[in-house]
Amino acid sequence: MCDNINPNGHLWLGKDELSQEMEKLKPKLFSVMKNYTGAQFVKDLVAGVIVAIIALPLSIALAIASGVGPEAGIYTAIVAGFLVAFFGGSRVQIAGPTAAFATIVAGIVASDGTEGLMVATIMAGIFLILMGFFRFGNLLKYIPYTITTGFTAGIAVTLFIGQIKDFTGIRYMNGEKPIETSEKIMALVNNISTINIQAVLIGALALAILIIWPMIFKKIPGSLIAVIVTAAIVKIFNLDVNTIGKAFNDIRAGLPPITFSTSVFSINVIRSQIPNAVTIALLAGIESLLSAVVADSMIGSKHRSNMELIAQGIANIGSACFGGIPATGAIARTAANIKNGGRTPIAGMVHSISLVLVVLFMMPLAKLIPMPCIAAILFQVAYNMSGWRNFYKLCKSSPKSDILVLGITFVLTVVFDLVVAIEVGIVLAALLFMKRMSDVTSVEGWKEIDDENDPDSITLRVIPEHTVVYEFSGPMFFAAAGKILNISFKEDTRVLVIRMRSVHAIDATAMHNLEQLYEDCKKRNITIVLSHVNEQPMTVFKKGGFDKMIGEENFRPHIDEALKRAEELVKQ
Repeated sequence: MCDNINPNGHLWLGKDELSQEMEKLKPKLFSVMKNYTGAQFVKDLVAGVIVAIIALPLSIALAIASGVGPEAGIYTAIVAGFLVAFFGGSRVQIAGPTAAFATIVAGIVASDGTEGLMVATIMAGIFLILMGFFRFGNLLKYIPYTITTGFTAGIAVTLFIGQIKDFTGIRYMNGEKPIETSEKIMALVNNISTINIQAVLIGALALAILIIWPMIFKKIPGSLIAVIVTAAIVKIFNLDVNTIGKAFNDIRAGLPPITFSTSVFSINVIRSQIPNAVTIALLAGIESLLSAVVADSMIGSKHRSNMELIAQGIANIGSACFGGIPATGAIARTAANIKNGGRTPIAGMVHSISLVLVVLFMMPLAKLIPMPCIAAILFQVAYNMSGWRNFYKLCKSSPKSDILVLGITFVLTVVFDLVVAIEVGIVLAALLFMKRMSDVTSVEGWKEIDDENDPDSITLRVIPEHTVVYEFSGPMFFAAAGKILNISFKEDTRVLVIRMRSVHAIDATAMHNLEQLYEDCKKRNITIVLSHVNEQPMTVFKKGGFDKMIGEENFRPHIDEALKRAEELVKQ
């Protein structure tokens, strides 16, 4: 008798580990199209067009901030956006140029030209594909929240400083070509007498539109209105304000041209671009997966991290071959896609096709866009990506070791570059973590205890109806914090009891995930009850105000009292 025959008489070949891994390397597009409907296509179509409208001015602005022509930003959004939608591991990810790359790309272009950038971007794409195939998607969780917050805020500051010149109309009279942030600050100070008042007024008008317009009209992006209004004013009144047409004499229209050339590849060039390629690959991987995680929380889905890395690699190779710049998942555009009804990769493809129509028929009009307006758009991008509220909250509520990592990562990103910041930040976080673990670890003689004879065993207790109980054991730090978000509920769950008797240390990343868990429970109308919270976690809770969020009445010293509190809540 064959043991692999199921009750229906068919041969049953259970999924082995290899087949499961292959499933994880399957693009989401091929999964979601099985049940695709006409109604969803209409929603994806609308969402894709709206995201394209949002992406148009942003792509131009980010390309200019990156030191390349404005059309390169749109080419990136077209090629990378389509490839990530087609091959990606997320249902709703929108890819394109992002602010995180602007200063990095500008530095590469200034030192090695567009040829060096193409080589670095293609190499980064290869690294990303290898990272996906070797299942590095799960390893990126080992980068602490303090480091990602620190370098993101640092990039925002450098982006802001880099746009002051165009916003104020300052001209570098001594032929300066600053690359580093400190050099840009010195150049601005030395040429401050060349400020153009007309440029400042146009920039201020654009900034006012960006701030006020969304308060009145939410469907049409303020960036598009700012571009149209300021371009019209500069043209009609013939103002002495620098425009894209003046800054870039040759703006190509039409479909993205193939720019790939093997002649730029040589051993010396490849060797020199390895650090830049690693930087691009690392940042693209981190930002795309962060965007996918945010998208998952908004639509209740789960992305395939390794497939997403492979898609980002393919997209960056494609972008470089068609005259684009590095790309990754864009959190703001992905969120806009979701809010406007996009639920499948079709929306991302529509976004790319819509931008193709723009470059075919409307690209010459881009010459009229004032540079101060572009700078204003990037000011808003820098503000939104800075995450200053999270930065301030971490400084206020986190342990001193986390604050140290946050501050050093931020400063190094601004003063030096992202690679140095991440390297130093991770090493410092690892050292501080080891010290923290040594402080809370004890060595005791082992003795056998049967679970049924343990007076604190959860198996000896009756769990109230509509209640689930989870027990956290061991230190909750950045590498283990993701397990907090794996907590699952039943449809009738009303109380979540978390037992923390074995948790002696918690860091900022775990605290952040606990707050996310609280928000999820709040949406589901589930009350959290905590049992036996030790001294260090309680100190962190109080510093961050988490004890007030949960409610002091929901902190119980023992599991029996926690279960009793859960029973009371269920009866209420």
